[in-house]
Amino acid sequence: MAQSVAVLVDGDNISGKYAKDILTAAGKHGEPSVVRVYRDAQSLSDWHNAYGYRMIHAGTGKNAADILLALDAMELLLVREMRCFVIASSDGDFTHIATRLRENGAKVIGLGEEKAPDAFRACCSRFVELGARKPVAPPRLVPKEKLPVRAFDLNVRSIIAERSKNRTGARLSEVSQQMYIKHDVKISSFPEKNWRSYFKARPELYDLDPPGAEAKVRFRPEGFSRATTAALRKSA
Repeated sequence: MAQSVAVLVDGDNISGKYAKDILTAAGKHGEPSVVRVYRDAQSLSDWHNAYGYRMIHAGTGKNAADILLALDAMELLLVREMRCFVIASSDGDFTHIATRLRENGAKVIGLGEEKAPDAFRACCSRFVELGARKPVAPPRLVPKEKLPVRAFDLNVRSIIAERSKNRTGARLSEVSQQMYIKHDVKISSFPEKNWRSYFKARPELYDLDPPGAEAKVRFRPEGFSRATTAALRKSA
């Protein structure tokens, strides 16, 4: 018998255009027996046309949908003893509920758009990116001799080296935390919005694991070496 899956969607943050994709992802982990979307039911939304979802009216208060979703998740865990949750949101506020669910033995599948913060991704058992574009052609790489290495990347490299054990790399959440603590850097203020996008845009400098709660990043010594040498030649 397939396990029951609770599908809980932050309707204030995720568009109803993903309704089918969310159910498809949930179906890979069991039977979606609880399927709810939380938002102000009185306002216009494409969720009103999403079949298979029970809309939970959260009212208009600040973070009302987030709070109600979190309360229902804990009730489903403790009262109905559900052990698999799909939480669809790109909001970092769900980091706490994802952590508590996992601490109590539940599996948490996070679904969100590219803007979803690394902290929420890392707290899920697995994270699936909604609306991810399939590459049509390999990206054109900047010639290695022209790659710039900024002080920013040198700081990132230093943190990866500090947190890496046996050259396995540092978790993305660790990089995010240490860059904020040591250098007051919030990646959300950058054009890439999250660390995964930042590292993916620089394949010559960084080697990145596939998406996942324990995904790590490593720096490429040869990439930093070539780029630094080129910069020195240019300044000579």
